[in-house]
Amino acid sequence: MATEFWLSERQWKRLAPLLPRKSRGVPRVDDRRVISGIVHVLKSGGRWVDAPAVYGPRKTLYNRSVR
Repeated sequence: MATEFWLSERQWKRLAPLLPRKSRGVPRVDDRRVISGIVHVLKSGGRWVDAPAVYGPRKTLYNRSVR
């Protein structure tokens, strides 16, 4: 089983300004957690449904990746 992937502080500081600041409707799930989950799935080559639950809802991971 692959180990979890988490963005480092340095990576997050570079990426955070590129994300939307305001959300409409439902509050956003933690962006850092979701992006780390997306990277984990892409690096492991697994399916979205097999992503560890620690990254949040799997459908959210998939939807954000597609966007």
